[in-house]
Amino acid sequence: MHVAPGLKVLYFGTPVVLISSRNPDGSANLAPMSSAWWLGQTAVLGLGNTAQTTENLRRYGECVLNLVPSALVAEVDRIALTTGAPQVPPRKRAQGYRHVADKFAEAGLTPQMSDLVRPPRVTECPIQLECRVTAAHPIGVPDPWGTAFHVDVLRTHVEQDLLIPGTAHVDPYRWDPLVMKFCDFFGGGTNVHPSRLAAGWKMPVAGNARG
Repeated sequence: MHVAPGLKVLYFGTPVVLISSRNPDGSANLAPMSSAWWLGQTAVLGLGNTAQTTENLRRYGECVLNLVPSALVAEVDRIALTTGAPQVPPRKRAQGYRHVADKFAEAGLTPQMSDLVRPPRVTECPIQLECRVTAAHPIGVPDPWGTAFHVDVLRTHVEQDLLIPGTAHVDPYRWDPLVMKFCDFFGGGTNVHPSRLAAGWKMPVAGNARG
């Protein structure tokens, strides 16, 4: 039997991306996000307008999408409730967000120079996409609260052992992406780590209890 519960969250399951961008002072920002999808060589990114990443994309128009394997879930979770914005918006502060200037260090990850854009790649991520913003559209009427960015993928870096030998295709049996499903972390269909974001958003616990 179907019911109409009026779902408050529609994150049915999307891959986690660590998006690196450039701050106004030239330093690197790193932010986990899971509102991303791809069509051809274009990606669409959904970001809130109070995010430092949103400001950086508007200002400089480039980023790196670092695709996260499930093995890096702890590193992602360390920066789940952080922001590169020096002034933390009240709503985010109430959810437990805090300002962190060096999020690479906070996460325990290593910046790696990109080829075609200024923001660095994340060395530990086996798939890295260097991108340039081509369009930005407001989300929310009449008062936009977010932005949908279109980005073109300029160059893709992939760990060689993820490729099907002799091809330019990723082996889906070797690639185990970290997936965020209703604010919880999953890999291989299993809940792999407690989520600070789920706690900050006061998401109810169902099924297997979070550790």
